[in-house]
Amino acid sequence: MSLPAWCRLFFALSCLLAEAAAQDFAQTRFICTSIPLDMDPMCSAPMQNSGPVDNIKGTILQLRETILQQKETIMNQKETIRELTAKLSRCESQSMSEPSQYNRGNVSVQTNSLKDLLQNKIEDLEKQVLSRVNSLEETKTAVRNDSTENRGKIENALNSLHQRISDLEKGQRNSRPTDKFQITFPLRTNYMYAKVKNSLPEMYAMTICMWLKSNASPGVGTPFSYAVPGQANELVLIEWGNNPMEILINDKVAKLPFVINDGKWHHIAVTWSTRDGVWEAYQDGLKRGEGENLAPWHPIKPGGIMVLGQEQDTLGGGFDATQAFVGEMSHFHMWDRVLTPGEIYSLANCSAKTLVGNVIAWTEANVDIYGGATKWTFEACRQVN
Repeated sequence: MSLPAWCRLFFALSCLLAEAAAQDFAQTRFICTSIPLDMDPMCSAPMQNSGPVDNIKGTILQLRETILQQKETIMNQKETIRELTAKLSRCESQSMSEPSQYNRGNVSVQTNSLKDLLQNKIEDLEKQVLSRVNSLEETKTAVRNDSTENRGKIENALNSLHQRISDLEKGQRNSRPTDKFQITFPLRTNYMYAKVKNSLPEMYAMTICMWLKSNASPGVGTPFSYAVPGQANELVLIEWGNNPMEILINDKVAKLPFVINDGKWHHIAVTWSTRDGVWEAYQDGLKRGEGENLAPWHPIKPGGIMVLGQEQDTLGGGFDATQAFVGEMSHFHMWDRVLTPGEIYSLANCSAKTLVGNVIAWTEANVDIYGGATKWTFEACRQVN
């Protein structure tokens, strides 16, 4: 165990003083003098040659004073050391609880690396999404082109089939009556239809009768539509979606109580008069509904186009496949008057064989077909009975 510095200094000085005293002792002699027991030997009578002793005594006193000062200094330094040690301990505890600047630098570097990694990942995902969108656009364009091409092929095939059927029926046409036919619309398209050649006169009353067969759902579509310049819905019969069948005159609507989409032949008839807009609806010869205020005092305009199987949004066109008629149609007749209930009943049970429309009569020469619609031999009474 090492001694304090001041202790080592004290012992060194003591050794020096003892050596000096030994030298003086060799050159002097001692005189013994009796002194009282309670007297300090230093206070006895002066000795000869006492100079060195006085010097030693003074030196010892100085050393004692120096030692006391150093001791005080050491105590102060110890207190300072304790304070510094306490501060150092507090600094060390804070350094353990808080990341060092070096660690914070590492965290910052790691954060920047993570940001770069996420940014690269986002850019890769954006590239993948953009590539996928471009691929879908190319596929969409290819599908559109294929759809247009396929549609053209279908139309050509249907027209070719129609031509072959027409050739096969040529022999039958010469032998059968011109009104014994039906038109078939097998698909819901915007290009398959028939057109009546006759032009309508201005009419203040009318009756339309026809045979229909359909099992289309929802809605059988549009059996017929008549458009004039400036008014596409001058006269329309339509069953679209889940709505009931309706008749439109000059865009005014009346709902009809027909139920015909059961795949069976049905005879339907609608009468109307401009006076008060009175209307009546018949199915299979029986009245099913009536009303008024359907385009009152508005005469049906002349000079329009009558289309079978499609609803016109423009004069002679603007067809919508969702509104197309799907099924079979025959004996479409139109009069410029209101038929009686008896006349309508006789048409429905095939007893009025000579009653034909004076505005539109059902003859093959009067109806042209387009887009793949076909004509077949048909006799209503034989089909119904």
